[in-house]
Amino acid sequence: MKGRNYRSPAGQAYTRLKYIHGSPTPKVSKFNMGDLSTHFARKVHLLSRENVQIRHNALESARVSANKVLFDKYGETGYRLQLCVYPHIILRENKMIATAGADRLQEGMRRAFGKPTGRAARVHDGQSILIVYVPEDGVEIAKKALDTASTKFPMRTRITIEEVPVEEKASVAVEALVPPGEAESTEDAEEVTPIAIAGA
Repeated sequence: MKGRNYRSPAGQAYTRLKYIHGSPTPKVSKFNMGDLSTHFARKVHLLSRENVQIRHNALESARVSANKVLFDKYGETGYRLQLCVYPHIILRENKMIATAGADRLQEGMRRAFGKPTGRAARVHDGQSILIVYVPEDGVEIAKKALDTASTKFPMRTRITIEEVPVEEKASVAVEALVPPGEAESTEDAEEVTPIAIAGA
């Protein structure tokens, strides 16, 4: 079968690995690339515009192509690329005999169950597939990388840009959490000996 035979997300999801033997492993090798600890000012999303299934080899191809554009520009630490979907769906195929020695194509059973041949991810309309974190002056490079990756997908996509606020982690003092009425009796409380002693 060709890739377009698996685009439609119709039917029940086939994902229970507990009952499926011989399931292929996903071809996606990494889901987070680049610098994972640095704060970047801009976040660029690649969104799907359709409900579709994307095969794992298409996800890996898009990841590699987008990462190459970003790596050539920024190196290893100037960006962060995140793949947001995982290929849970297991694809089945009823393989037919169509070799050179066969005088005709095998017809086989109608609507046969088939055997596992690959993986795919179900994506909804408006869902993020790839996210790129870049500095403020790197939006155009991120858009170029995502535009390159979008050519690997079997649906229409769009790109959105979002500003990432600086995460302010306010340090809260422990004393501030104590009610004012109880703060005065802290010294008295330290002098009280416990009544119940462990092991008594």
